[in-house]
Amino acid sequence: MTNLNHNFDQALDFELRDGRLFGKTHPAYANMIGPFGGITAAAMLKACIVHPDAQGEPITLTVNFAAAVQNGEFELIATPTRTGRSTQHWFVQMVQNDAVVTTATAVFATRRETWQATDLPFPQLAADAEPFNRDMMPPWAQNYTFRMPGEMRDLIGKEQPNAETLHTIQDNPPRPIDFPSLTAMADVFPPRILIRRAKFAPMGTVAFTIYFHADAAALTAHGDSELIGHARANRYYNRYFDQSAELWTPAGELMATTTQIVYFKE
Repeated sequence: MTNLNHNFDQALDFELRDGRLFGKTHPAYANMIGPFGGITAAAMLKACIVHPDAQGEPITLTVNFAAAVQNGEFELIATPTRTGRSTQHWFVQMVQNDAVVTTATAVFATRRETWQATDLPFPQLAADAEPFNRDMMPPWAQNYTFRMPGEMRDLIGKEQPNAETLHTIQDNPPRPIDFPSLTAMADVFPPRILIRRAKFAPMGTVAFTIYFHADAAALTAHGDSELIGHARANRYYNRYFDQSAELWTPAGELMATTTQIVYFKE
């Protein structure tokens, strides 16, 4: 259920004018430059979900950040490019000042019950996980609560041999999870180069992909409880690096996996 008292729902409160869908950036989801990428990705997905021709549920979303999103109004143009018996393919554009700033592709599907298994090992969270200080983080991070094991909290701000982290994620205040909010949560992991090198460099996500491993019923059953996020980097090379992450329930159910490629400059 939409709760317009919650920052997340306010940020995704779109207006339909003359058959066109418009939104506006929300100050609570501001990043260092422009809005938090996760809220932009969530907006792109919601544009498909609310489209009158939408069929099925999201199974994947890829967002390409073509230019910096400016604070203010934007238009979302969601087009179903192909609808089959079990899948539906989408192309989405975010437009500001008559220029495309973000594009996305999405696939929706009608799931049918089958055999299930998970090959990825469940990352057990240490019992001493506690909230960590978000004071030095940009405004968007205040919309989430994070708990991290003591060993990892002690490493924040120090150069590391790798960029692996493990912590919980929960909307602040708690909010029942849905596909758009799960999308935004998949982008809460700081660029891995900040963890690895413990110093700031100009950087920005170029492309972001999320794979959904849960349906609407599983999301509803999870409610507003926290998720466990496990993130790492793979390769840093000549101004670009990629990172990947998983989002798990505390009971060990894998809800989503995500990857992104990030530009950085030294």
